[in-house]
Amino acid sequence: MDNVLAFYTISIVAAGLTIALAVMGAASAQGRAAASAFEAMARQPEAQGGINSSLILSLALIESLAIYALAVSLIILFANPFLSYVTVLP
Repeated sequence: MDNVLAFYTISIVAAGLTIALAVMGAASAQGRAAASAFEAMARQPEAQGGINSSLILSLALIESLAIYALAVSLIILFANPFLSYVTVLP
């Protein structure tokens, strides 16, 4: 029983760390991308259209990484593929 409890505890901690680190990284990357894009638009207002479309594409790709991390953490929590390897000792 202790093996199963330890496995679930480690799974919960791993899922929490996965989503926390991914969201912090994505938020930092999105902030840097937006700041750089706004600075570029302020320096060259005539290039605003191209910069804006590149910004939207890059923000979508950055956000997809956070969504992938959410999917991985949900798999770890609810459909853990390693659960079959945990043995219950009598």
